[in-house]
Amino acid sequence: MIGARVVWDQRFMSYDFGPGHPMHPLRLALTHRLSEELGLLDLPEVTVVEATAATDDQIRTVHSAALVDAVKAVSADPGAPVSGHGLGGEDTPSFAGMHSATALAVGATIDSCRAVWTGEAQHAVNIAGGLHHAMPDAVSGFCVYNDIAVGIQWLLDQGVERVAYVDVDAHHGDGVERAFWNDPRVLTVSVHETGTALFPGTGFPGDTGGPKAPDSAVNVALPAGTGDGGWLRAIHATVPQVLRAFRPQILVTQQGCDAHYADPLSHLAVSIDAMHAAYTLLHDLSHELTDGKWVAVGGGGYELIEVVPRTWSHLVAIAAHHPLSLTQDVPEAWREHVSRLYGQVAPRRMGDLGGRPIRYGEWGSGYEPESPVDAAIMATRRAIFPGWGLDPWFD
Repeated sequence: MIGARVVWDQRFMSYDFGPGHPMHPLRLALTHRLSEELGLLDLPEVTVVEATAATDDQIRTVHSAALVDAVKAVSADPGAPVSGHGLGGEDTPSFAGMHSATALAVGATIDSCRAVWTGEAQHAVNIAGGLHHAMPDAVSGFCVYNDIAVGIQWLLDQGVERVAYVDVDAHHGDGVERAFWNDPRVLTVSVHETGTALFPGTGFPGDTGGPKAPDSAVNVALPAGTGDGGWLRAIHATVPQVLRAFRPQILVTQQGCDAHYADPLSHLAVSIDAMHAAYTLLHDLSHELTDGKWVAVGGGGYELIEVVPRTWSHLVAIAAHHPLSLTQDVPEAWREHVSRLYGQVAPRRMGDLGGRPIRYGEWGSGYEPESPVDAAIMATRRAIFPGWGLDPWFD
């Protein structure tokens, strides 16, 4: 069995909304190059594969035929008049080849789910995935088709009975939640900045799933300014508990890194070191609960040089069971590449904190009602935990 299956394809660079758009594909190319320079892609436990585009039928397992037809129309002519479906806006502008570019990201996630579920690989990573805002009938928030939802639907169609989805992007994973809102086979967990301060304005503790799937949607809405300690405390106080209660057969996670303090689009203050800790927890939970069946995808992240490449290289390393030291040097060849092509000074170390530990306190050490972070955590625990037979105060 392959230890970690990493999808990389130069064609991922075609998912490009144009100059000045925050979601620039260079973040993917820089991540791939950094992973190469770190030697991660040459490890015997790692296999790198090209992407296979999703078929229209696969995309339509989640998305409406009308949306697919509309996306195809603007792909052929970005200036074509198309009404509805969220097309033509500033966030998700139309571009030539939009359908094929997104179908490639969707196909890579489906193939990752297939490889992990069939036992071909233990873990799979698709950094081009994570398009969690796309809705069944509309593009949204830089996302055309929802590769995660299509991948999870593929798993359900194979007979998987319990899929857990965990999203640590700064933005609420609304599209995935919407797709499975009333499906008890899928647990969606999103730890994000509160919708009162950030797009898409959803994902509050009281949003807990449809009538056929009570307590299947878990939302932790953190206050703006939450840093490492609060962010990790929120994850540790909710994610392991509900996953253990749900008993998933496979874990799918979205690793958006826009919670970072340098990200231009969110108001959280999280370091790469904390993200490394969160990714490690998710990896360990996959081994504890699903026999290691873990599919990890990318997502948001708009500090293209300082943050995304280092963070997602750590993700690849963790999936390969070769975690990197946060204090080790960034390869000089990669730094020179960044300087030569982009005229920027690249970071020198793989982490942000110089090895300093992050203290967050386990929930059992005491609830602090005057803390906005603890208040946010408790709101979620009160909304969700009783339905899973858990105690909001002590579990």
